[in-house]
Amino acid sequence: MLKNTVRTLSVAGLLATSFASFATTYPLNVTDLDGQKLTFDKAPQRIILQDGRDILSLAVLEKSNPFQHVVAWNNLLKKTDSGTWDMLKSKWPSADKILDMGFSDKGQVDLETVIAQKPDLMIAQVRAKASLQQAGVLDKLKSLNVPVLFVDYELDPAKDTAPSIDLLGKVLNQEKNAKAYTNFYTKHYQHIQQVVAAVSPKPKVFVEAIAGRSDSCCFTHGDAGWGKLVKAVGATNIGTELLPGASGDVSLEKVISMKPDAYIMTGSSRPSNGSVSHILPLGYSAEQASVDREAKALLARNGISQISAVTDNRAYGIYHQFYNHPYNIVGMEYLAKFIYPQQFKDLDPAKTYHELVRNYTDLPDTSFIFGWSQAK
Repeated sequence: MLKNTVRTLSVAGLLATSFASFATTYPLNVTDLDGQKLTFDKAPQRIILQDGRDILSLAVLEKSNPFQHVVAWNNLLKKTDSGTWDMLKSKWPSADKILDMGFSDKGQVDLETVIAQKPDLMIAQVRAKASLQQAGVLDKLKSLNVPVLFVDYELDPAKDTAPSIDLLGKVLNQEKNAKAYTNFYTKHYQHIQQVVAAVSPKPKVFVEAIAGRSDSCCFTHGDAGWGKLVKAVGATNIGTELLPGASGDVSLEKVISMKPDAYIMTGSSRPSNGSVSHILPLGYSAEQASVDREAKALLARNGISQISAVTDNRAYGIYHQFYNHPYNIVGMEYLAKFIYPQQFKDLDPAKTYHELVRNYTDLPDTSFIFGWSQAK
């Protein structure tokens, strides 16, 4: 009897040690994705999100209620992805009462509103740093001893997403949840890398970001966002070759002349402002008939049929928000499946997303359409 008791205590002790290894010890010193060194005396309790899409990072870390410590945010989901926003507020109705600061996606902030929330942390995207600096936000928050922690899912998503989640896990005392997700993320990413490493030559891909945002083609991403995701799956992003910056417009004639092997439109369901005729309504609660109709209308625009990939039935659609999203591994899987149909014929990105939601978050596992293919 004594031996069994000792064994039980030993197992309990090992489990306690195992779980304790994930607990953050404060004060905590970290280096963020911008390279700045920060010290935290305790887990932050009043958080501001410069980019509201970062709530999906918190959904991995603080599963029961990712909004519980958020006092203000830029609710970009409400503006650009109504399906995800409806899903979130159906699960956590109190989210609709959190102050939507409405500041620019580029980083402009109503400074007085920020201060009035008495934050003890702002989470911000690295791409917003220049705007935050120019607006005086960084200096003001520093004078109030409010740290600004920079993460990145856009400038170099494949490289920076897992470290960003791990960093937030440490700061918010949620290392166990962070590590579980980043292990999942890394496993799926490494599988893509192993397969595409054997492919030569590299296929050329053109991504029309937010297809239909204007009546003419073609807005695209350069060496950031979708451009970096295309590169991460071993392909050549045409926009990177044509643009000096992160995003911009290129001529349809130039796209046609580059003869892409795959033409990919991105889109998400968003409130209509009446300025565009068609947009690809991918995302949560998307309807297949609507997605098919809009995709065909977008391909019917003047000149699009002259793109070699469209002629070859190699036009595709992908949920736009993956370009700046902690679940971008699913976006990379859609890219891999579309760009390399033979090598990834058994890959199921939708299954990956269901697994992600069920095993690493408490998000509702509701219906969605994140990809579309011309060839059916």
